[in-house]
Amino acid sequence: MFADFVQHVLRPFWGVWMMVLFLGIVFWAFRPKNKGRFESYGDIPFRDDDKER
Repeated sequence: MFADFVQHVLRPFWGVWMMVLFLGIVFWAFRPKNKGRFESYGDIPFRDDDKER
């Protein structure tokens, strides 16, 4: 009975749910608070180069 409700009512909105999820992730990733952390993650491949010299 509940499965029929989900199938007939909520299933047509899967695109809306995916768009909300995608926009939430994009919003979280581009917040100014995360900028420093992501920049430090981007420098990880170059950290060993400084130690070898």
